[in-house]
Amino acid sequence: MLSTAVLFPGQGSQELNMGRDVAEAQSAAMELWLLAEKHSGLKLREIYWGDEGAAPAPEMSDTKALQPALTVVNVSLWLAAKPKTEALRVVGTAGHSLGEFAALCAAGVLGVEDVIKAVCERGKLMAGAGKEGHGMAAVLKLPLSALEPLVDRAAKTSGAFLRIANYNSPAQFVLSGEKPALDAVAALVKEAKGRAVPLAVSGAFHSPLMSEPANAFAKVLEDLRWQPAQFPVCMNVTGQPERDPGVLKAMLTAQMTSSVLWTTTMQSLYAAGARRFVEFGPKSVLTKLVGQNLEGKDDAIAQSAGSLDTVLAL
Repeated sequence: MLSTAVLFPGQGSQELNMGRDVAEAQSAAMELWLLAEKHSGLKLREIYWGDEGAAPAPEMSDTKALQPALTVVNVSLWLAAKPKTEALRVVGTAGHSLGEFAALCAAGVLGVEDVIKAVCERGKLMAGAGKEGHGMAAVLKLPLSALEPLVDRAAKTSGAFLRIANYNSPAQFVLSGEKPALDAVAALVKEAKGRAVPLAVSGAFHSPLMSEPANAFAKVLEDLRWQPAQFPVCMNVTGQPERDPGVLKAMLTAQMTSSVLWTTTMQSLYAAGARRFVEFGPKSVLTKLVGQNLEGKDDAIAQSAGSLDTVLAL
């Protein structure tokens, strides 16, 4: 049996009817939806569940709703797999941005209710932090060595803030900053034969421009009950495995203003012995990144556990 790394996705992985099959089959999962609706004050099931073929509700991308709803889905899928955890031989876990909360829950660092309370507050704070002229853009088809000088040049020529917010793979990055710099770098990326795609987000996430909500959220994290991790958690801020609850809390506190080092995270999990990478969440976003981040590692396999059927088949 291969040793396993457990992965949890973040914003951008939402889809219609996510988590519905688990909740309708398992009362514990349905209770998580009810708990998230209570703490968020939103009718999350009405937003995310609908008839097959129906158009997704615009509210599905609203971070106030998305953060608690996606966290419920991620955690529900993991809890459905709990009877199999010994057989999975978990050697570590990680979550991409918002997914870090599900990872901490899976490792026993934070309880389910604390996690849901936290992401409800996080969603509200981040939604309220959106400012005109702040945004993000994905950059594809350029290596880091080509992108970094373009980011520096765009920031200098525009006089506006810009940084690499997500290192998702060696050929996929996300930039965060002010619109003049984002516009300038998009033109430079196009000249370099890359592709820049504006993201439908309300702010410049994972950058110092989020310091105000980050400071408010730090107070929320202080009130949570932190426990030592049952297995290592590779945090976004460093990409390195950690078990100490005090260190994990400090890293989560810094997460909102720090870059997501996903490539480093994947390499750390592989170095820790993981050869199977299982994503608990909809849409298989992180599953698709495994091969990009572990190119040449032919012994690494990736699996998506995005439905009850796929979880039970693990």
